[in-house]
Amino acid sequence: MESVDPNLRVRVEALVAQIPRGRVMTYGQLAALCGTARAARVVGGIAHFGDPNLPWQRVVNKTGGLAAGYPGGRQAHAAHLRAEGVSVDDDMRVDVRALLWWPPGEEPAQQGLF
Repeated sequence: MESVDPNLRVRVEALVAQIPRGRVMTYGQLAALCGTARAARVVGGIAHFGDPNLPWQRVVNKTGGLAAGYPGGRQAHAAHLRAEGVSVDDDMRVDVRALLWWPPGEEPAQQGLF
């Protein structure tokens, strides 16, 4: 079994801290940008147990789905995103293609890795 880089948490949290209000990143996108493209579930675990002061509400799955494991569930996840002006549909999804944020210099080269 492949081991996970012990610095992954630090890199994921550094990226999450940069996500602007009203924008989102995906678990897989974060994993890929941190050099572990197949570790979306690990990123989800980092989100679940990560620094509560970071904007984890801005992290969604690859289809824009909200997290059931978010504190307070999908309803709370939706409420936090809506408070930032993000539209959440009745299926608890956001328009990930329209809202996806890329760190400067990463935009075109990384698309498709989320």
